[in-house]
Amino acid sequence: MRKRRLLAGATALWLAISLSAISAAQKKSKDDYTQTLELPKDPPAVALGETRRLVFHVSPLSGKGLLAQQTRDALKAILKQDGNLQLVHVRAFVAGSGDVRRIPQIVSEVATEKKLPLPSVSVLRAGALALENAQVVLETVSVGRRDTNAGLDFAVSETVTDPNPEAPARPLLEKALAQFKIPGGEVLRATCFVSSIAGAAELTRLITVRFPAAAVDLVQPQRGPFRALAACEVIAKGQRITSARLAFTGTRVAFGAGEKEATLAFQRLDRDLTEAGSGASVVVLTNLYPLTTPVAELARKLRPSDSPTLLVPFEGLASIDAGFAVDAIAAVSP
Repeated sequence: MRKRRLLAGATALWLAISLSAISAAQKKSKDDYTQTLELPKDPPAVALGETRRLVFHVSPLSGKGLLAQQTRDALKAILKQDGNLQLVHVRAFVAGSGDVRRIPQIVSEVATEKKLPLPSVSVLRAGALALENAQVVLETVSVGRRDTNAGLDFAVSETVTDPNPEAPARPLLEKALAQFKIPGGEVLRATCFVSSIAGAAELTRLITVRFPAAAVDLVQPQRGPFRALAACEVIAKGQRITSARLAFTGTRVAFGAGEKEATLAFQRLDRDLTEAGSGASVVVLTNLYPLTTPVAELARKLRPSDSPTLLVPFEGLASIDAGFAVDAIAAVSP
């Protein structure tokens, strides 16, 4: 009898130890599990939006925090303002030394957090913005919940220049603004580039007076330009572009300054548009962002177009090997 009791006790003790060990192992397995976070998806090469429902915003400038924080804050401010509308395209002008390659990732992360489709993204390194310590300004295109226009019009001024790089920006900007024949109240977004951001408040006022209903952006594209300049790009309500949808591409970079590299960049852009149901023949606006004058001349030579084309030299691009970047807006077949 005694042996049986001892055997039963030993068996019970063994079972208790075994169950305790299994429980500890399971707990450790759960506690020590390291979750692998999914990397943010790359933004699409092209994103589409319904022409009649497109709305345009420019993010408020902030001097608080570094580039990543300012980018997140800018996106969240726009999404809050427009009620979390679907983003179609984001164009970012980055000043300072922050890593511009982070911008598409941050856009992807924020859009995913909000459960929104990813927009196409264009990223440019500029010389300065209209607020001290501001490192980024975002221009966004979103799809509204109802029709807001019957069609759109895109227009670009000729670049007004002065050989003196220290010439004041105001008279040059006034000449650029005077080129537009579009009624001021019809303009939805106006982006102006000046060689010097000095007196930014007054320069912004000039644009706002000319286009009182527009979201306004003012950017100095280079830190130390070799000449003074001013140029503007506007998007307005109109009847010239009435296609049901528009395609917005992200920036395509020419990795080099030669004709071969430039040709490849344009071919990639055209292929992206074709795959999206559009094409080079129905482009309504082209933006060329060269880093030097020779590259600008080459890009213009290889991309002649009857549609509006912005050609303004910039401080830098996402790649140190880049010669220029290009993005475009094009009509989409039904």
